[in-house]
This record gives sequence, C-alpha cells and structure tokens, in this order.
Amino acid sequence: MNIYTQRLDQSTLSAEQQAIIDRQKQAENFLYLDFDTRQRSRFKAETQHHETIGVDLPRTETIKNGSVLADHQGNLIQIMAANQALIEVTADNGFDLMKGAYHLGNRHVPLMITPEALYFEPDHVLEAMLHQLGLHTQAVQAPFEPETGAYKGDLGGHSHSHGHNHDQEPSDNHQHNHSDATSHSHKHTHD
Repeated sequence: MNIYTQRLDQSTLSAEQQAIIDRQKQAENFLYLDFDTRQRSRFKAETQHHETIGVDLPRTETIKNGSVLADHQGNLIQIMAANQALIEVTADNGFDLMKGAYHLGNRHVPLMITPEALYFEPDHVLEAMLHQLGLHTQAVQAPFEPETGAYKGDLGGHSHSHGHNHDQEPSDNHQHNHSDATSHSHKHTHD
C-alpha cells in the first residue's frame, strides 16, 4: 500500500508530474473524498480503481478539491471533493441570503458560499432557524468546499484562537465567550 505524505503545490508541478495527473484524469483514477475525510491528516482510502492507499500528512489545512499528494517514491494521486449530502439554502433576494450567511457564520458552521446559494452539512436545527428567517432549504448531493476563513485556521473544530484589531476610532471592546471554552477578543468599529 502506498502512503502519501506530501502535498504538492499544483502551480509548481513539473511537466512530467502534470502528465501523470493528466493520465490519471483520463483514466478516471482519482481519490474522491468527502469534506470530513479531507479535514483529517491520517486515513486510509480507496481510489476510483479500487487501490487502497494511506495518507499521512503533516497537520495543516483541509485538503482542497484538486490537491495533489505524493509518496516517497514519487507516485502521485489527485484528490477530488466527493458528492455528499448537503443542505442548499436559497432566498428570494440577496439581502436575505446574506442574513442567512451571517447567522450560519455566527454559529461557526462550515459554509460553502456561491452567488445564488449557501451550502452546509445537514442539521435540522439550523434548517428550522433558516426557515424562520424566510429562507428556503433543500437536501442536495454535491461536492463540499466550504470557506476557509480569513485566518486559515482549523475549520472543523473550535481549537483555534485569535485576536484581531481594527484600529479605527471610535470603538469599544467586546469579549465573546463560547461554551466550547474558546474565547475570541473582537474590537468592533462603529461608524
């Protein structure tokens, strides 16, 4: 079993490496992974050609759709975001969709944003909240590539900590404490 231990930057692939990836695409031999698996740094998986591989990457960020991994022998495999169960959120107007994004983001929900819709993993409590806001939801199957956030921290959990200042006056400081023991300091600006 090949163990893939390196992420390669697609923009720096050699011509030979790109040719390998192109041949794999033509042969439809990728590794389709759902979002939860792409957040992990160590796992076993099966390629489209039923080859079992291992992944043992340094803990960094979520594996993105189209990422290329390499093993110590120089073998390559491209990761594709698999279709998975999602909730699609639509609205009658852009402002209502923005309100939905705000409320979901306020709950630290991994969220994929498109101009016409929002997508998140199924959660009936969040769906009920969105319906109360007048938004429309439906279950769909699609690849999930949520926003990584401005801080590029761990998306899947609340193990991140950060402070940020927006040095503009006048302002006041607010401390938000979350029940998951994560504390965020925010300095808000009022116009």
